[in-house]
Amino acid sequence: MKLLTYFFIIACTVTVSAQDWEHSYTEALEYAKEEGKPLVLVFAGSDWCAPCIKLDREIWQSDDFKKYASENYILYKADFPRKKSNKLSEKMSLVNAKLADQFNPNGHFPLVVVLNGEQQVLGALGYEKTSPEAYIQRLNALFK
Repeated sequence: MKLLTYFFIIACTVTVSAQDWEHSYTEALEYAKEEGKPLVLVFAGSDWCAPCIKLDREIWQSDDFKKYASENYILYKADFPRKKSNKLSEKMSLVNAKLADQFNPNGHFPLVVVLNGEQQVLGALGYEKTSPEAYIQRLNALFK
C-alpha cells in the first residue's frame, strides 16, 4: 500500500510539472482566440539542432517559464526530428510542414513566432543565451 501511495505522489508531481504544450495546432489556435492569449509557435529540431536543445533546456523546461507560460501563453511546438526513433506521425509532419511554409519559410531553427488568435505574426525570436525571466520579457515585448 505504501508503494502504491508513493507512485501516486510521483505521478501527480510529474503531471503538475509537465509543460503545457498543445498537441494540436488547431486546438492551440482555438484556445488562443478563446482566452485572448498569444500563441507561442516554436519551430524546433529536437534531436539535431543544438540551439533548439539549449532553448528547451534553459528556457522551456525552467520552472519560471512553465509557471508564467501556463497563465499567459498558449504553446505549440512544430518539431522536425531527424532520428527514426523520434519520428512524428505523417499527419503531424504534414501539419508542421504547412506551418513552416507559412511562418518559417527560411527554415530557421529554432524560431519562436508569436501569433495572435487570428494568426497574425506579432514578432519572432530565436535562441538567446539569457535567463527565463529575460526571455519572457523579450516575448512579452512582441505583443504588448
